[in-house]
Amino acid sequence: MRQGSHSPIGVFDSGVGGLTVLKALMAHLPHESTVYLGDTARVPYGTKSGEVVTRYSLKNAEFLLERGVKLLVVACNTASAVALPALEAALPIPVLGVIAPGARAALGRTRGGGVGVIGTPGTIRSGAYQRELEAADPRVRVKARACPLFVPLAEEGWTTGDVPFLTAREYLSEFARDGVDTLVLGCTHYPLLKGVIAEVVGPGVALVDSAEATAEAVAALLAERGGLASAAHTAPTHSYYVTDVPERFVEVGARFLGRPIPAAEQVDLTF
Repeated sequence: MRQGSHSPIGVFDSGVGGLTVLKALMAHLPHESTVYLGDTARVPYGTKSGEVVTRYSLKNAEFLLERGVKLLVVACNTASAVALPALEAALPIPVLGVIAPGARAALGRTRGGGVGVIGTPGTIRSGAYQRELEAADPRVRVKARACPLFVPLAEEGWTTGDVPFLTAREYLSEFARDGVDTLVLGCTHYPLLKGVIAEVVGPGVALVDSAEATAEAVAALLAERGGLASAAHTAPTHSYYVTDVPERFVEVGARFLGRPIPAAEQVDLTF
């Protein structure tokens, strides 16, 4: 299918978390259409090998390319960490992940202290944020920690109260003590817990939402390539696909997107 300015932006994630990226895209680019794919049959990616995540990511991209997307946003930190080079090599359209924009935003916010990164075990184990930050500024001190319980808390809607606060305190209290002044939310689920995270780390630590940073990077890319941007008067459309039954995605996803999801279509991406 031929791409043009009227074509949608493709977004994929292993599940619902990438909807926080889609939410930011909708806010920054209200005239752009989107196609979202949640690989809910194979979630989570964070516990899988890099080879498997890359294979899944290429299949997801192939599906979105068949729907004529003009640009691909990898709204999954794990896939961005391990599959981005393969996607860039395989696709004829621009590809953006969430790690580089988040790292750049963190370096712009830090006041010379350390930069903290939290994410899934797969993202932290990959070292992708650490490499991105240190490549851009070799002087930066990076402290990273996996916070796996944040994902089920976000999906169950437990974003306030004692349980998320005590979990956040267990994971994050050491960041403020270690001189971290900027913290990257390196998982697309974590913005839903921004309130308790901010409460634990304190007002001296700036929080960087990779979803917001990614949306800003997409807006900048479209501005640079004028022929790709939709006209300001365009009425956008938004489509949702999942690889497992859609009912839970529609229900839980509304919290991540901040608006109702009218429907999602189940598709088969098995090899």
